Amino acid sequence: MNDKDRAELLFANDAFYLTFAEGDFATMETLWADTFPVSCIHPGWEPLFGRDAVMTSWESILENPPQAKASNSEAFVSGDLGYVVCFEQVSEGHFLLATNIFVREDGRWKMSHHQAGMTRARPLEDIRAREAKVN
Repeated sequence: MNDKDRAELLFANDAFYLTFAEGDFATMETLWADTFPVSCIHPGWEPLFGRDAVMTSWESILENPPQAKASNSEAFVSGDLGYVVCFEQVSEGHFLLATNIFVREDGRWKMSHHQAGMTRARPLEDIRAREAKVN
């Protein structure tokens, strides 16, 4: 994996979370793959398969979006496939662990799969902030 691929993949992941937090459905549609199969597993939901089902779910969620943001993102690339594992903060002190899979379409990273779920783990900066308050 070269640094350029990794940086572009992390940029695509950040764009997803910015769009998520802003509730911007029109942009969200552009971030997902058009020709590659897509799927999504929202926390507590059944798996969604196909672009129509996934976009319908995002349209509903983005009507009242949580202020989600990603941290501690780790990117992995192999050819035209990449994925990011990150913490997803959906409220103060409430984190999910997410896996976002991307494919390269027309030279741009597009999301093919998003899955977020509960975790007991905490991002490193959250742990450091908590320790600083104690000390």
